[in-house]
Amino acid sequence: MIGRKLMDNLDSVNQPPGTRTLTMKRCLASALLWIVCWGCATPAPARAAAPGAWEAALERAASAPGLRGGALSALVVDRASGASLWAREADALLVPASTQKLLTAVAALQAFGPAHRFVTELRASRALGPDGAVGDLFVRGGDPALTSEQWWRLAADLRALGLHEVRGDLVLDDSLFDAERWHPSWGPITARAYHAPIGALAANFGAFRVRIGPGAAPGAPLETRVDPPVAYLRIVNEGRTEARGGRATLAVERQSADGVERIRVHGSVPLGAAPDEFWRSAADPLAYAGAVLRLQLEANGIRVAGGVRRGGATPGAPLLLGFEGLPLEQVASLFLKYSNNFIAEALVKWLALGPDPAPEAPPASWAAGTRALSARLAGLGVPLGSARIVDGSGLSRANRVSARILVETLRQGERLFVGGPELLAALPLAAEDGTLRRRAGGARGRVRAKTGSLDGVTSLAGFARTESGRDLVFAVLANGY
Repeated sequence: MIGRKLMDNLDSVNQPPGTRTLTMKRCLASALLWIVCWGCATPAPARAAAPGAWEAALERAASAPGLRGGALSALVVDRASGASLWAREADALLVPASTQKLLTAVAALQAFGPAHRFVTELRASRALGPDGAVGDLFVRGGDPALTSEQWWRLAADLRALGLHEVRGDLVLDDSLFDAERWHPSWGPITARAYHAPIGALAANFGAFRVRIGPGAAPGAPLETRVDPPVAYLRIVNEGRTEARGGRATLAVERQSADGVERIRVHGSVPLGAAPDEFWRSAADPLAYAGAVLRLQLEANGIRVAGGVRRGGATPGAPLLLGFEGLPLEQVASLFLKYSNNFIAEALVKWLALGPDPAPEAPPASWAAGTRALSARLAGLGVPLGSARIVDGSGLSRANRVSARILVETLRQGERLFVGGPELLAALPLAAEDGTLRRRAGGARGRVRAKTGSLDGVTSLAGFARTESGRDLVFAVLANGY
């Protein structure tokens, strides 16, 4: 169940390290929700306030000490009419962080539709014979949400077709996307899961889990386990168990060489301590996906005699299986509720290709994908103006959007007959799920919104229902606070 477990942990792995920074950002996110849900609550007649009272409350909230010294772009509009209720520099272009994902989600739902399924093609160098064997097995990817569970289902479907042995190699094809794994504007790349490299053929969003606990006695090696347990990921355990009551000093690093990734574990854990989990990204998403596929083929009784290599199908190779992944409505929910960067960037590159890419289409790039994204939003009437969109996830600090752009993206996205309901359902629900699960208890069940967080950047955009029952659309971006 690594796929489900990974999504449940994305809220933490997408955050930069540092307890103080994280606490500050969560406090600001709660304050932004308070701005919308309390400040914009139209007072009931029995407790009517002076004209402008809630506007004044919003101004006080927007001038809170935690926001001083920075830039703020904020807009609150009536959901039904679109009338502006409160604004602060609504057209100022700021770094959006992960609220950028709203632009990607709306464009993708409009382009593909919520029922669209990305297909993984499996071909063989020869037709499957009565002996249940093929030569090489060619795998052409493009699904951004294939987890270990889906790879098992794919392997089980091949088994059901009668496949028992691959006598040649597993040949992996990720040519739908270009070879640029990380956007050049992301800055220094870490091994953390939110920095997973982008590829058309991947598993588990390019990430894996390392579980580490103490050994049986002081001085003993640590107990380590990698999930999924593929040969491509090899643990190098240099950690030791300390005496009971000590302090854990763990570090987990990855080093790529000779076609494998060595996961170096060093430091110490005190005897009796609970196991800890670390989520890391695979340096080579294609090799990692091949290792997961091989694992699941063998788990289904399909022997693979050869190795795993890159390449494309030979001309005329017969199709064994077109494996359909999750519908886009479910992918969008995973993407927005858990702020999944890998899905965001894969969807942007898919926007460059369209639902049915031509065989001769060039590999999709970030530049082509963001152009297609902008064109989709402009076609919906979103006033992009001088906005700058360079990626799909918001990891880049080169992105520039305004509160008005986010609000209009939400309003136009919600209006889509095909895709609008799915957009609303995919947003985190305050104090209930996704990246808002542990936040904004005072707005429980009354806000559906996307969070955004980078060092020095926090943002929030979505839909709210006030205490008086008025529905709003809002966006708040704070930079340099």
